[in-house]
Amino acid sequence: MAEYIKEIRELIGSRPFILVGSTIVVMNEKKEILFQHRSDTKEWGLPGGAMEMGETLEQTAERELYEETGLKGNSFKFIDILSGSNLYYKYPNGDEVYNVICVYLAQETSGELAMNDGESLDLRYFSINDLPSQLDERAKIIIEKHFI
Repeated sequence: MAEYIKEIRELIGSRPFILVGSTIVVMNEKKEILFQHRSDTKEWGLPGGAMEMGETLEQTAERELYEETGLKGNSFKFIDILSGSNLYYKYPNGDEVYNVICVYLAQETSGELAMNDGESLDLRYFSINDLPSQLDERAKIIIEKHFI
């Protein structure tokens, strides 16, 4: 968790606040999508996370992709910005957020899949026709809106 978010949480506790971040869709040559089995929620989601102070949303996407998957994106294609009450989320620890998510498609990725930050139990590509059963609600929204 970024220091900024820790500082905010110290001030407001677990009350809801607006959290801005990036989510990254990575597709392999078979057009399968990379999912992360998250250690905190035990759900499958798309790589991504919160913006840090001074970052652009694209820099957030680049950093989060590398931190969570070990992959580097040579470029990122903007897909959408999502917000609203359907992006409310309550973490298992009780922290509440309303997400504002900038969605990017990573293009020309390189590197080897690696779980370096402790946020993942597994990283795996799934066909759009065979998605994992415990899919994070935010990932569902992105997949249904842009890939089905």
